[in-house]
Amino acid sequence: MSYINFDKNQLVNLEYSLTRELIRSNRSGSYANSTIINCNTRKYHGMLVTPQPGIDNENHVLVSGLDETIIQRESEFNLGIHKYPGNIYNPKGHKYIRDFVTEPVPKLTYRVGGVILTKEMVFTSNEDRMIIKYTLTEAHSPTKIRIKPFLAFRNIHHLSKENIFADKKFDRVNMGIKVRMYQGYTDLFMQFSKKNEYTHVPDWYYNIEYQEEMDRGYEYQEDLYVPGFFEFDIKRGESVYFALGTKEFLPSSLSRIFIAELKKRIPRNNFENCLTNAAQQFILKRGKSTEILAGFPWFPRIGRDTFVALPGLTLINGEYSTAKSILDTLISEMKGPFFPNAGRGNSATFHAVDTSLWFFWSVQQYAEITHKNDLIWKMYGKQMRLILEEYRKGTDFDIHMEPDGLISASVPGLALTWMDAYLNGKPVTPRMGKCVEINALWYNAIMFSLEMASLDGDASFIQKWEPIAKQIPASFLDVFWSPKKRYLADYVYGAYKDWTVRPNMIFAASLPFSPISEEIRNEVLSCVEQELLTPRGIRTLTPKSPVYKGIYFGNQAERDASYHQGTVRPWLLGHFTEGYLRIHGKSGLSFIKSLFQRFETVMTEQGIGTISEIYDGDPPHIARGAISYAPSVAELLRISYLIKKFEKL
Repeated sequence: MSYINFDKNQLVNLEYSLTRELIRSNRSGSYANSTIINCNTRKYHGMLVTPQPGIDNENHVLVSGLDETIIQRESEFNLGIHKYPGNIYNPKGHKYIRDFVTEPVPKLTYRVGGVILTKEMVFTSNEDRMIIKYTLTEAHSPTKIRIKPFLAFRNIHHLSKENIFADKKFDRVNMGIKVRMYQGYTDLFMQFSKKNEYTHVPDWYYNIEYQEEMDRGYEYQEDLYVPGFFEFDIKRGESVYFALGTKEFLPSSLSRIFIAELKKRIPRNNFENCLTNAAQQFILKRGKSTEILAGFPWFPRIGRDTFVALPGLTLINGEYSTAKSILDTLISEMKGPFFPNAGRGNSATFHAVDTSLWFFWSVQQYAEITHKNDLIWKMYGKQMRLILEEYRKGTDFDIHMEPDGLISASVPGLALTWMDAYLNGKPVTPRMGKCVEINALWYNAIMFSLEMASLDGDASFIQKWEPIAKQIPASFLDVFWSPKKRYLADYVYGAYKDWTVRPNMIFAASLPFSPISEEIRNEVLSCVEQELLTPRGIRTLTPKSPVYKGIYFGNQAERDASYHQGTVRPWLLGHFTEGYLRIHGKSGLSFIKSLFQRFETVMTEQGIGTISEIYDGDPPHIARGAISYAPSVAELLRISYLIKKFEKL
């Protein structure tokens, strides 16, 4: 039996099956995403979602889904399922599903009377192509399969409606057709491994609903275009391949490509392999650039998330060249001391005080794991010096070093830290002035730079920065520590000190170079453990706070108001783990192992085989946000790495 599987009773229960999604992606940035019964509940769902460089270079849903129909003795059994107004599901193909497994690739088994049909799906690694393998396992009379494609041709953030501009023409190609609904798009090729009959009967299907968008307060009804349908005969024991892609290919190669792709897959046959498999899906290669996608299905590349996730996604798996390529890609897009935090080119935004400091941590992990310490200053010293110097003397967004050696950053109406949600145009957690995690990262960045400069013999750098490094611990303690409260302030703005218990103090206890003593680090971790730790990670705010929100749900405004006000972040658990093991060593392993192992049950929830972006602060800690999030997956993998590392001590 597959490590991840769902039976008939689970699959026919829509309340259960519609909350479980599968995401598959490739290195070119394309993906396929839907629920485990192939009923789309989000506008982001689709069988083939690809970047469209001829339009905006963002992801677009070309093929929303497929309706397959089994035909025997003039009787038809439609295996599709869509939601329509009035909470009506039609057709109700899910009632024919008997089994769903994920190993070695997603596979659905349908049973209609004496007919058993399996459907296996593979997304090719480097091309924008989905290959579906239909196998007729059992049948007692002649059988046909009809396939009806539902097309969208629109940006993932929008919805399509019937219009007069859609191009309804098609061209025949080898064993299939090609279509292109609108100018600027790539062609869509739909081809089979065997002869088939295509009937062109263009039509629109109206008001297909997406429940998740309805719940999130967005537009949720869409019209989808069906150009026609394909039919082919299939014999008992026969397999027929159907491919959806942006380039034409030889139909005779489909079986070979399918088998080759199977061999590339990391088997999802245990918890850690699921994480490793999921990690691969965030890595994108576009020309000479290598990037980390922050999450599925809607996140783009985010600079901060790239640096946070890079070690867990690449380094601990031995993908050193990939890690370096990712670092070099972002370096090539720097603007002064800043890395793009979102967007690229003319649309890039740079207003994040911590992204550049996370770069140091990422390089630090690279140095430790690859054992290339002696090369770091030559490779990245130029950028490290630039960032430190610009932050010291003062740069954009009022980022500057105060006389006490600490970093301050404040722009009214702008959120500069990772807690950057907005409500009615204003930051929910502005955190102006000196922020605890920013200064922990700042100290770590200086100390790491001094270490690398020393190995390279850069005496002038050491002479300039060593006095600042020596000044910071006393300043940090004076500004953030409360002997009475026994934890660190979240931020300090002028004479005001914010003593709200948030997770940002964790980094002062977890980073390789800490400005506080072991005793204080232990106090910080104890506070976090008592007030913020959950089975799904670390809360963003203590439940004792009057503004704590334990459930992340509702429209955009309601969700933004709660995004950093209690939601749980799995990725923060990585830094809690590191800080905890630095203090407790092997004696803390059993506790950390129990935290790590609790995530195994997540493998069959929300995003199958991966880790979600956030969870509710209140039990039962329901998964929310993006169904697969790079920092979440990365830091859980790094927790496993840290466990193994400390076991060897």
